Amino acid sequence: MQFTDFALDARLQRAIEASDYTTPTPIQVQTIPTALTGQDIIGTAQTGTGKTAAFVLPILQRLLMTPEKRGRTRALIVTPTRELAEQINTTIRKLAQFTNLRSVTVYGGVGMVPQERALRAGVEIIVACPGRLLDHIERGATLRNIEMLVLDEADRMLDMGFLPSIRRILTHLPRERQTMLFSATFAPELHGLAAQTLRNPTRIDVGIGAPAKTIAHVLYPVPQHLKTSLVLTLLQELDTNSVLVFTRTKHRANRVAQQLERAGYSVAALHSNKSQNQRQLALDGFRSGKVRILVATDIAARGLDIATVSHVINYDIPETADTYVHRIGRTGRAERDGDALTLVTREDAATIRDIERTLKAPIERRTAAGFNYDAPAPVANEFQRAPLSKQRGDQQRSSGRGYGEHRPQERPTSPQRRASGGNAAPTGRRTTSSANR
Repeated sequence: MQFTDFALDARLQRAIEASDYTTPTPIQVQTIPTALTGQDIIGTAQTGTGKTAAFVLPILQRLLMTPEKRGRTRALIVTPTRELAEQINTTIRKLAQFTNLRSVTVYGGVGMVPQERALRAGVEIIVACPGRLLDHIERGATLRNIEMLVLDEADRMLDMGFLPSIRRILTHLPRERQTMLFSATFAPELHGLAAQTLRNPTRIDVGIGAPAKTIAHVLYPVPQHLKTSLVLTLLQELDTNSVLVFTRTKHRANRVAQQLERAGYSVAALHSNKSQNQRQLALDGFRSGKVRILVATDIAARGLDIATVSHVINYDIPETADTYVHRIGRTGRAERDGDALTLVTREDAATIRDIERTLKAPIERRTAAGFNYDAPAPVANEFQRAPLSKQRGDQQRSSGRGYGEHRPQERPTSPQRRASGGNAAPTGRRTTSSANR
């Protein structure tokens, strides 16, 4: 099947060709014809399958069929993260480039005024995160003309606690509308939301619970303290393009990014403590190739469509098999080959078994040639090894504060203490102790 087999406007077909879209993916083949009929849809597909275009093209087609309604906000796409909102909007603009249709992104972390201005000017499509959308609604924005609603990455929105916000948003929408709900997995909690939101939906399942077959999986057993050294070795040995490195915490993402940068690589870190501007700069640099390595927490695990990612490295193994699937879905996209390398320790055995059950196959264990796996962990100095109470005492003695403020030979004699009212030493101890709490 080809895109020309779909009953799409000539302007959309032109944009499809200009965007180098070739053969429709399975989710597109199954979703586009159904969506064009106006039916509600529940779509379940793994990441990297072309899901965004599967719902954007039918939305654009319906908007183009009624040009007299131009300027009304008729389509709403709700998504969990700012990055995914921007990515969806990029797809919309790419596929609508030969039309006069307009879209806007609405999310927190940036000023509301430009968003309000765009909404007042009139856009046909809003791509929004739940919290900021509700802020606009409370300030008078209306959704009364919405004809098409998409809830994208619905399982992720539930994980992030957005279900109450979504329910509030639904109360501001017309009852008569087309609703499409997409999710990488279909957890039991989604059944209730689907029952409340959709009417006689068509169910479309593509590749549930398994990553793309174009991804090669490898485990690298390694002690925790040698992980960064092993990553540097792998980067030297492998033929990589853009590399996405996942860590479990924000602090570790920063630390690993700094270590790789010191080794001479162009690196950026991406996590929730970064400002929206910092996050956007990191992603723009990674997409353009200016940044070769992006070190991220799971904020980047879903929905980011960066075709040049050749390798995903799990510096820390993800907590669940589902998160593993979403992480490695950043490579091997659109039928391209990709590699998923996971650094594992002895404590990760249970999670490895879960991942292998999901893949329905064992994962190859591999070692890096010439790498010294027996290198000892850095030895902490005596001060670092000491108990916290001893460290504090050492700090106080070395800085001349606290209980060691007056060294024994410098303690005032009894007459001196009597001259000061007997309060000098005790007062100093109480004050310093309080300040160090």
